[in-house]
Amino acid sequence: MPELPEVETVRRGLMRLVAKRRIISTEVRWEKTVGMDPAAFDAELANRVIEQIDRRGKYLLFRLSGGLTMVSHLRMEGSYYTVPAGTEPGKHDLVTFHLDGDVDLFYRDTRKFGRMKVVRDEAVMTVAGLATIGPEPTADALSLDYMVNEFKRSKMHIKPFLLNQSHIAGLGNIYVDETLWQSKIHPLQPANSLTTTKLTELRTNIINEMQRAIEHHGTTVHSFTTAFGEAGEFQNELQVYGRQGQPCMRCGTPLEKTKVAQRGTTYCPHCQVLQ
Repeated sequence: MPELPEVETVRRGLMRLVAKRRIISTEVRWEKTVGMDPAAFDAELANRVIEQIDRRGKYLLFRLSGGLTMVSHLRMEGSYYTVPAGTEPGKHDLVTFHLDGDVDLFYRDTRKFGRMKVVRDEAVMTVAGLATIGPEPTADALSLDYMVNEFKRSKMHIKPFLLNQSHIAGLGNIYVDETLWQSKIHPLQPANSLTTTKLTELRTNIINEMQRAIEHHGTTVHSFTTAFGEAGEFQNELQVYGRQGQPCMRCGTPLEKTKVAQRGTTYCPHCQVLQ
């Protein structure tokens, strides 16, 4: 599933490709993607301008003229790309946005898990998933005081705690493994057992890792590409994720892989000791 750096990379690409373009009409080939009748979806979006594309956590927010926002969650393999107007959609191109300037924006989703929802601007943060979302992993939004207060309330293992978007937005399997390794925290460590010193370290690593991943256009592990059809580059920077059996970059101990909360989890048994 694309995580925050990948979604931010897509957002930046879409801003360059389709911002300020007018939606002439839409075609929906998989109704579940938009959650409404395709004709109604078209009636809502036709003749509106894509004024801005924002992001909150892993959600893309297409800000449209007339006070509407289309909330888009890519889920496992959703992606956007532009083609010349009139291009025949492929098997997995579920939605077409016909734009001015002889451009079509395709939404492709091989697994059909991605979802779009059109709401008034003022209702965006009531959409499921956004209504309970935590702060962005940035220096301005994610304060140490917040982390101390939030973490002390939960005995949950730290990995599923961080994967829960209501605590911190945008973190997924890859970057949780990375930041826990950087912070020398075992993935089964209870969230409320972390000291303020350890939370300070974890906060710094989360913020820095997200920024580094964005600068490298995200991580391509399976099928992620940018809005320009390019693969991310951060997989070349990963220190622990996907490196099970290889030596730890810090101590040389072979990295181990286990399952935590049903997610494959790679860690160093020497550096990340359960306290």
